[in-house]
Amino acid sequence: MKLQWLGHNAFRLTESTGSSVITDPFEPQAVGYSMAYLPCDAVTSSVAHPAHNHYKGVKGSPDIINAIGVRDINGIQVSGVYSRTKLPAGNGKNLIFRLRLDGVSVCHMGALADECSAELIEELIPVNILLLPVGGGFTLGAEEAKEYVDNIMPDIVIPMHYKTKSTELDIDKADAFLRLFDDDQIIVADDDTIEFDRYDFTGESTKVVLPKRFMG
Repeated sequence: MKLQWLGHNAFRLTESTGSSVITDPFEPQAVGYSMAYLPCDAVTSSVAHPAHNHYKGVKGSPDIINAIGVRDINGIQVSGVYSRTKLPAGNGKNLIFRLRLDGVSVCHMGALADECSAELIEELIPVNILLLPVGGGFTLGAEEAKEYVDNIMPDIVIPMHYKTKSTELDIDKADAFLRLFDDDQIIVADDDTIEFDRYDFTGESTKVVLPKRFMG
């Protein structure tokens, strides 16, 4: 499977068959920069907020997934779990999405602000790739995000919802989160698109991966 980081909470996840899902597409005005205009088979939206549900920013007519339940999108399994956010939208509801592509389990935590609980962790595991907000503000901060990593124990963590050079959002950079890991756990990718294979995951340790272009 391929994972392409589009900025903020938006990713394009593509299976080997060509089927793809884009998560949390955002309005440029809401984040401070534009998102690539790309096609996909489905869009997931965690929160009813312009930084997470700009459906017009996606090419074509994809299925919209913004509720709990289990869906099959051309071979990609998608399921939603309710949690909470501090964003002043959608009555404080946040959707966490679990996706399975090419045998790889991906968990997109949306704009999560809930404290880590055994009940929520039980609904989410096992996870190979964890897409996790770390910038604070209306979502998890660095320490809170690290608690989720320690309990979920994914193979890969990809930070999202943090301050970059392109945004004026009042959130923190990823630096505070990265300092909670050893240097040999952190991988800075030259490309925004990364390929993963289910056989790469051993469950022995957690690596943090983020693209160079979106460093703070």
